[in-house]
Amino acid sequence: GFVGVSVAIMGDDVRDILEWDGLQSGTSSSVSKEAIIGAGTYKKKKSSGSAFKRPEGMARELYALLSSENKEIPSLAQTNSGGGYKQNKAQLGRSRVREWKWMSFTNAARHDDAVLYHWRRKADEGKPYPFAKLNKSVEVPTFTADEYKKYLQEEYPTTWSKEETDYLFDLCRRFDLRFPVIHDQYNTSDATPRTVEALKERYYSVCNKLAKVRGLSADQVTQICHFDAQHETDRKAQLEKLFARTQEQVAEEDYLNAELKRIDQRKKERERKQQDLQKIIAAADNTERQMSRTPKKTAQKKKIVSTHPPHLPSLPEELLPVAEVVPKTIEKSSGLFVRSSKLKMPPSVGQKKSKVIEALLEEFGIGLNPMPTEQVCNEFAELRCVIQSL
Repeated sequence: GFVGVSVAIMGDDVRDILEWDGLQSGTSSSVSKEAIIGAGTYKKKKSSGSAFKRPEGMARELYALLSSENKEIPSLAQTNSGGGYKQNKAQLGRSRVREWKWMSFTNAARHDDAVLYHWRRKADEGKPYPFAKLNKSVEVPTFTADEYKKYLQEEYPTTWSKEETDYLFDLCRRFDLRFPVIHDQYNTSDATPRTVEALKERYYSVCNKLAKVRGLSADQVTQICHFDAQHETDRKAQLEKLFARTQEQVAEEDYLNAELKRIDQRKKERERKQQDLQKIIAAADNTERQMSRTPKKTAQKKKIVSTHPPHLPSLPEELLPVAEVVPKTIEKSSGLFVRSSKLKMPPSVGQKKSKVIEALLEEFGIGLNPMPTEQVCNEFAELRCVIQSL
């Protein structure tokens, strides 16, 4: 009895889960396939309201972007509409503001003990001026009277004195080796008028001499500056000439530069043509060399029958005329032809070898275009064969 009750309860639970209400009282207790899958129980939802139609003349893609069938608002990508700056201009906190004070200070880079004033935090009162460390000064060497007399007086015994050298080095310390300023402040009433190049030459020559005498290290010796006053003078003179050119001179220089470029281009083009011609001559020589390496059987087939009578001694086999000297077009041509065409050099002979044959004929006093009789043509061809076989 208990088992039957539990089975009935389970059957009711299955009906509730499947939402199947087809088992009524008095009907069969078996579950059908349609009841399990819910066939025939699905009701199509009707759309509420009238559908919004696409206006005429509007593209389908644009309509899909503007609205949907259900008039739902299209989703928007989340954006950060915070402040327009990466960082806030001022991060205000609740801490107490630091106090500023108008106070005096002295610059350690100055040697006149000048007292200046500025705003500064009260906590920094009494500290040294922070920008004094940025002051960089040039170390100008000093020398004694003995060093000058022993090492420096020999270089310029007549033009530079010790007083003028001391005056120059004092200006170099004051103006940090700014030689245009030193030249401007150079007092010509107490010293000899000098050019900027002369001042530089005197200063660097003294420094280099002291560095060598005092035995500096290898690293310090490499830092010695070698100043060429004559080269600097010539350079400035050339720059002045360049700056003083007229418009006509500038135009003439531009024209000459353009002509020079055209000459270079023509030269390169001529060299390129010469290289191409040399390649063609080399290829022809290679072809001729390969033809000369053919077997003797093929060479014997191309030999011409001698026109000498049988009782006369014939030439050796290697001196017999070969057919390559006589144009093949003459042998195979039909009809009339000019006999003087037999005197022409066949194209199979290379250009280099043709020039050699012509030079030998001129040396023997034989013209290149003799009277083209039949006997002369045959003997001229045999002569060229003999010269070619040499």
